[in-house]
Amino acid sequence: MPDTPQRTDGPADWLDRAESRDGAGVWDSGFQERHDRCPAGAAPYHPNANANANAKALANAPFGIGNPRIPDPHAPAPRTPELWPAASDFIRAHHAEERLGDPSARLAEVYAGIADTGTYRHTERELTFGARVAWRNANRCIGRLYWNSLHVRDFRHLTAAEDIAAACTDHLREASQGGRIRPLITVFAPDTPDRPGPRIWNEQLIRYAGYVQRDGRVVGDPRNEGLTALARRLGWRGGDGTPFDVLPLIVQGTDDKPRCFDLPPDAVLEVPLEHEEYDWWAGLRLRWHAVPALSTMCLEIGGICYQAAPFNGWYMGTEIGARNLADTDRYDLLPRIAERLGLDTTSDRSLWKDRALVELNRAVLYSFDRAGVTVTDHHTESRRFLTHLDREERKGRTVGADWSWIVPPISGSATPVFHRTYDTTERTPAYVQHPEALARASGDFLV
Repeated sequence: MPDTPQRTDGPADWLDRAESRDGAGVWDSGFQERHDRCPAGAAPYHPNANANANAKALANAPFGIGNPRIPDPHAPAPRTPELWPAASDFIRAHHAEERLGDPSARLAEVYAGIADTGTYRHTERELTFGARVAWRNANRCIGRLYWNSLHVRDFRHLTAAEDIAAACTDHLREASQGGRIRPLITVFAPDTPDRPGPRIWNEQLIRYAGYVQRDGRVVGDPRNEGLTALARRLGWRGGDGTPFDVLPLIVQGTDDKPRCFDLPPDAVLEVPLEHEEYDWWAGLRLRWHAVPALSTMCLEIGGICYQAAPFNGWYMGTEIGARNLADTDRYDLLPRIAERLGLDTTSDRSLWKDRALVELNRAVLYSFDRAGVTVTDHHTESRRFLTHLDREERKGRTVGADWSWIVPPISGSATPVFHRTYDTTERTPAYVQHPEALARASGDFLV
């Protein structure tokens, strides 16, 4: 497997290359230390711009009026004191943004829960707000204009692997809607001091197998060769051996071992790729799935870690055409397409890669449109992202963004997002990729 996963740019599939790196392409050791894992009842705390200073000051402030973070001077100290600042910050932010009034009563409930059990439970309204704002806070996503349309499915009562797999299957059916892709998240049980929450090992709910041949070649997606091997060790018999065999879900329930669950065909909406000008294109037998449902990212809301919370928007065409199918460490199709186009591949100066890349991306957009499946293009989405910036700034909210992720992988300077800089501050709630989740998605270890 390659050391550096690929970049993605779709409105929801924007963390396919999910590692947290600094601008030099190396680990930010502080970021890694903060995000390495979520100890039971001690979730990583992702403060907003001034929350660190506030937390220290308020920890030493007198009780009562002026310090609603600690509502009762006679309440017992929380079992997990590091959870309280994140929880209180979130509750206050929720009440302020949605104009819910004085948060003191809710803060008292949360504080009592943390003191008694080491954790607390979000209301459905808090869960919905947190999941949506986590999308709004995603610095690497260009499609955040739609953040408030995210539909939240509350499945926190599920802990068994088979129930979680069934709910994920239903998630895909509900998200696809026959082609009108719906932004959707399904939230399963969080980590608690008493037990870890469930885990979904697949990086996305739908992934294509990568079969390693004896000569070292890979049939399918090389990114998933480790997960494919793991699925086989867990009892999966394999698919038909095509480049687009759908992998089973690998789900680990609470206090359980990972198990495989096949996705039924009706849950996997796929689009055959054709070209509006070249009849031979259909003979390549390319296709891609329609719902980019990320499933290894941790949804962190007010200090609570929801390690299993698959979510999706819809694809931006460049994610499929310029990355998944074109990258040399993925399907590496540019040489094959250039040959069929009759291009001179003996020199990079002929720009054969660029020409083949444009035609591949044209085929993706044409095919999804013809099939009636939601997809967006990088020019449209770049303009919409600037609309999102304007809307948020009018509401007094700063929008964080990572330039290297927001700028599309083709025609970057032809899009308006290229010609500006962005605030890179990370905010919470957030979707966070933990290193051990990446290791699971690569099939690197069993627990």
